[in-house]
Amino acid sequence: MDNTQLKKIFPFLEWLPKANKTSLKADFIAGLTGAVMVLPQGVAFAMVAGLPPIFGLYSAMIMPVIAALFGSSRHMVTGPAMAISIVVFSAVSQFAPEGSPDFIRLALSLTLLTGIFQLGLGLARMGAFVNFVSHVVIVGFTAGAAILIMVGQLKQIFEMPVPSGSTIVETFIYIFKNTHQINWIAVLVAVVTAGLAFGLKKISSKIPHLLIALIAGSFLGYLLGGGSVLRLVGELPTQLPPFSMPDISFKTLQKLGPNAFALALLGLIEAAAIAKSIATKSGQQINSNQEFIGQGLANTIGAFFSSYAGSGSFSRSGINVTAGARTPLSAIFSALLLILLLFFVGPLTAHLPMAAMGGIIFLVGYNLIDVPGIRTIIKASKRQSVVLAITFLSTMLLNLEFAIYIGMLFSLFFYLRRTSKPRLKVLAPDPSDVLRKFINLQRKDLQQCPQLKILRLDGSLFFGAVDHVAAQVLDHLDGTQRNILLVASGVNFIDVAGSEWLVQLSKRVALNGGKLYIAGLKLDAQETLIKGGYKADIGDDRFFPSKREAIESIFAQLDPDICKKCTARIFLECDQVEPIKEQIRLSDIKPE
Repeated sequence: MDNTQLKKIFPFLEWLPKANKTSLKADFIAGLTGAVMVLPQGVAFAMVAGLPPIFGLYSAMIMPVIAALFGSSRHMVTGPAMAISIVVFSAVSQFAPEGSPDFIRLALSLTLLTGIFQLGLGLARMGAFVNFVSHVVIVGFTAGAAILIMVGQLKQIFEMPVPSGSTIVETFIYIFKNTHQINWIAVLVAVVTAGLAFGLKKISSKIPHLLIALIAGSFLGYLLGGGSVLRLVGELPTQLPPFSMPDISFKTLQKLGPNAFALALLGLIEAAAIAKSIATKSGQQINSNQEFIGQGLANTIGAFFSSYAGSGSFSRSGINVTAGARTPLSAIFSALLLILLLFFVGPLTAHLPMAAMGGIIFLVGYNLIDVPGIRTIIKASKRQSVVLAITFLSTMLLNLEFAIYIGMLFSLFFYLRRTSKPRLKVLAPDPSDVLRKFINLQRKDLQQCPQLKILRLDGSLFFGAVDHVAAQVLDHLDGTQRNILLVASGVNFIDVAGSEWLVQLSKRVALNGGKLYIAGLKLDAQETLIKGGYKADIGDDRFFPSKREAIESIFAQLDPDICKKCTARIFLECDQVEPIKEQIRLSDIKPE
């Protein structure tokens, strides 16, 4: 096995040998910044997922290392993520009580299955698969998930026993009916914590605003009575991620399968979007297939070390780049430094109020809503706005995995609806132009050749578009213009259905005494025509590289008698034909 093949299997062999004193220092500082940031995030995201807080930190210790070694991006940081966390909770909570041993076991099984799906897609080189999920779907899904996150934290902020699994409407009804149960001290702690975090981030994004706000919230909670008046998170265990064995029974995998596939898609889309976004600034070339493999291995291996499903993190990846990271070692340093931080900070979480954590999660959920992006989509496209609204409402009203599928289906529906109606325009040369430029007759009323109909098709000719194109062509056929020139320079793809229709059209035109000619069709678009023998059925001599070459050849085959009588004279070649002079009949002469 040569060095190139080894680097494809172990991508870290490409960048690891290039590490030097300067890059190591930069990566260490970036890693320390990331470790400080992920500490409160990991705890918060695990709580959103319905897991004990320590599981978020386990994910932040294991997954970044695996993704850094086997992924493609040199700056993206993988680990617990907010949108992924809420999907995990939605998927597992229907089978086990939140935070229970069964819930943890199923969450790890879901993570393993998610990783296997991602790894399979990467090995099958289906990196382009994520392109079928539009950006609009992700914006709508994230906004809907953000609302669910914010509403879900009201029970922590108010310290009310809202029944687990309650919908948005049920949650508000419960709070409205039980306002006497609200713990106003908890509300105060939550508001102060979230407000401080919001303000610090406004001052500078480099400030570890979440960590400082949580420390301040803990101090405030202590002053107001601590555990006697507030529920506390509890002390985090100071230990390395323990080995875990997910449930891989057929029954478990079968019921988690649909959720795992949706989660795999969401994770890959999020990771690919982050990696590409960072690459536009760093100039790095991203390999989507390798990124799939990196994410798949991170989830697969992580599931055996008490890590729940994760993906790339927008916030931590952005901080990583801003802090000056040079190589993926920054993510590895972040994971190692997090272990050290846990030994110092873990005992202190015993004084952290749940309300403070609820306020932070509420703020993180609020920041997930891309308000400028939503405004742009609404202004730019009605169809995309419909997809946005459907995905948003589906996320809040249905199971989250179905929201992603529904968004995908509607995106594809509108795309296919648009591409299934390619435009067909009638063209004619403009006699007032020296070069006889072809003009769309809808823009300018010009005379047409009485023997040749010139049509331009803009769009792919595939099974979904054939009926629409056929109906338009039939509308333009008449008894006088027996020949058709199809200008196909705007056609990028022709499938079997499109090829068969062209053969049928050629035969139909022949029955009328004419011929079908095609000009400007790209060689790539002719692949099916050639391999299927359709081009030979139509006639190889009927295909021309350009309109001009087609006209030169077609003109020589037109009926010269009709050309002599024609007054249109729209082609340059028409000047070569001597018109028939009007003959004077004796009967027309009047005596003087």
